[in-house]
Amino acid sequence: MNSDRPSDWQRLNSRELLHTRVFVVRASEFRHPSRAAGKEFLVIDAPDWAVVAPVTPKGELVLVSQFRFGVQQLSLELPGGVIEPGEDPAAAAVRELAEETGYRGSDAVVLGSVHPNPAIQSNRAHLIVVPDVQLTAAPDWDADEELSITLAPVAEVLTMAREGKITHALMLNMLFLLEPWWRQRCGDGPSV
Repeated sequence: MNSDRPSDWQRLNSRELLHTRVFVVRASEFRHPSRAAGKEFLVIDAPDWAVVAPVTPKGELVLVSQFRFGVQQLSLELPGGVIEPGEDPAAAAVRELAEETGYRGSDAVVLGSVHPNPAIQSNRAHLIVVPDVQLTAAPDWDADEELSITLAPVAEVLTMAREGKITHALMLNMLFLLEPWWRQRCGDGPSV
């Protein structure tokens, strides 16, 4: 493995190409330190997101299924959504969980955060578990949301992920961080 550290490129300028309700596309010029001229790259500026692992007292995850326009099919996922400007990621997770599913739980625990696609995106996804969730109200969906809600044991969801039945990369990131949290909470049983 090469031990030389790759160079940091310097951003020279940036201009907005497209502004939508969910992200901004920018043309940003970067220059490598050993080159005289810069080169233009596209960057998507999006707000940060919260991905929620809602765990019931019986050890089940609350899952949602919804149509995703990029892949043009239904996607089995954990609840989540956009973090509003200035909003705490854990508070956003609790809000999104209630809006999408009607479930509420005890104190949210931030397990970590990831860059969804650092090659072209500037945002982060915060991965948050909400334990001991219970159905307390009806969902309050946005105009374009239509979800089905199901419960499945944590071990079964982890197996579904390993079998390719869950394909959303951010959900897989969440499950990767959830598994050790779950094992610690339930004791060091066999890996699922």
